[in-house]
Amino acid sequence: MLPVCDHYSGVEVRMRKSLALQAELMQEFGNCVFDVTLDCEDGARVGGERDHAAMVVALARDAVARAPGCAAGAGPRVAVRVHPVGHAAFEEDVQTILSGAGADLCHVMVPKVESPDDVAAAVAAIDRSCVDRGSAGPMPLHVLLESPAAVHRAFDIVSHPRVQSASFGLMDFVSSHGGAIPSEAMSVNGQFEHPLVVRAKLEVAAACHAHGKVPSHCVVTEFRDLEALQRSATVAARMFGYRRMWSIHPGQIRTILSAFAPPRSEIETAAQIIAAACQADWAPIEFAGQLHDRASYRFFWHILERAHQTGQVLPKEVQVHFGHQFH
Repeated sequence: MLPVCDHYSGVEVRMRKSLALQAELMQEFGNCVFDVTLDCEDGARVGGERDHAAMVVALARDAVARAPGCAAGAGPRVAVRVHPVGHAAFEEDVQTILSGAGADLCHVMVPKVESPDDVAAAVAAIDRSCVDRGSAGPMPLHVLLESPAAVHRAFDIVSHPRVQSASFGLMDFVSSHGGAIPSEAMSVNGQFEHPLVVRAKLEVAAACHAHGKVPSHCVVTEFRDLEALQRSATVAARMFGYRRMWSIHPGQIRTILSAFAPPRSEIETAAQIIAAACQADWAPIEFAGQLHDRASYRFFWHILERAHQTGQVLPKEVQVHFGHQFH
């Protein structure tokens, strides 16, 4: 399970503020409720890619070194978005960042992935450079699908065992149609209405769920309109099957957490059903006049996991039976 919010930042002062906010919310919620992805693709100035990558190394290492002792999975989560495979700066990004801070990163985001071959090339480059992961295992990849061809190959791309999550790149997807999709399709409302965009979003989400990966929804560029963000994030989570969403402004983070959190009534019901199932040694039970078995137990367990991811207070009956999972 990944945090439901992935916050992107490419300017040094904003990177530092994002990492500080992550540490602050870790103290508030008791676990890491959003990732910070340090952005090389859009953050580095042309000609300054090497210096930008070196800065990312220093920031990632410093963020992890400053973190207090945390339980497994509760520490800071710092990622990096490198340049696309085939870009002149890709290999140097990977070599600099993974050799310098590979042990401190939770994943690498690879943008503009077009095919399974791009994933294989990225994995090979990362594995050549990342030699110090210890018990963390191989570096997970997150991929960004931004074109009609990439969406067409989504099932094959996300099937790679190193791919952990796939994101949909709205603006590049619309732009790649050469004006055939109107600009309104990039807006907070239009992106849920234009048929080609809706189809692409559903294809990426379906591919992820088919292969047990996490679908991540695109940004809302109207970052000061938190009401619109709340609506968009809620639709993405409850209608389009997304389990994660990008943030491009610190003010968006709490709104995304709120939108992706299960309603309180669902959390209470899930806790009661899981507690009763545990007492029955996971045999079928009756609850409120309905039969429940392992299929529904799995569903309600996921509700509790998502509540934990979004910083919700879990009911006491869950804390009693599953405290080691949720503290």
